[in-house]
Amino acid sequence: MIRSLWIAKTGMEGQQAALDAISNNLANVATNGYKRGGVAFEDLMYQNLRSAGANSSEQTQLPTGLQVGLGVRVAASTRNFSQGTLQQSGNPLDLAINGQGFFQVTMPDGSTGYTRDGSFQKDANGQLVTNAGYVLQPGISVPKDATSIDIASDGTVTASILNQTTPQKLGQIQLASFVNPSGLDARGGNLYSETAASGAAQTAAPNTAGHGSLLQSFTEGSNVNVVQELVSMIATQRAYELNSKAIQASDQMLQKLGQL
Repeated sequence: MIRSLWIAKTGMEGQQAALDAISNNLANVATNGYKRGGVAFEDLMYQNLRSAGANSSEQTQLPTGLQVGLGVRVAASTRNFSQGTLQQSGNPLDLAINGQGFFQVTMPDGSTGYTRDGSFQKDANGQLVTNAGYVLQPGISVPKDATSIDIASDGTVTASILNQTTPQKLGQIQLASFVNPSGLDARGGNLYSETAASGAAQTAAPNTAGHGSLLQSFTEGSNVNVVQELVSMIATQRAYELNSKAIQASDQMLQKLGQL
């Protein structure tokens, strides 16, 4: 009887972890470049009370065994890197990736961070930076006398300069891709970092080597589906309630046993 209490307790903990992931998705429904997260479950080890195939007599064997499961645990977190909704912003420094790839930015410790959030701005030196001030790599510096900036789908950045008839090329934006993007480490601030599980970053120009193209004056929204999250939340709540009912039933049966 005590075993059922423990099993139901693991079920409640697992559903709480699932609700945490759902809550985080709903909280980031309007976050640029956010990718939907989730959790993966696996059953715990089993108590093997009677082995299948064991001898039940000198001439016969058991066709099935007797195993008792011990519950569930959260095995891993998951992340869905499907394309988010592309929304036109009208800001010429906003960029969206249509397809695979990540923008590269320089972190304060000198390492490289990766993001799908292309809402860039200019800093005091004219460099393209994220909302947190992290510099886009390779670096793009916009001259002070630039009247307009144009970013092609292949990442080529040009600017129209005051009193010059020919546009000036400022640089080429590179995108990074990974063999296993689900292995990236989410660091917050719409940033990811490389891990041994993700593999090394493979950089190339947009529209090449399987990388997506760039859309100027667009941002990529979250890929969270609110209706899907609400359905998952209801199912998670019901599963949590059922596990709590199992604990109540076990407790009532123990009380009956104590009255004998």
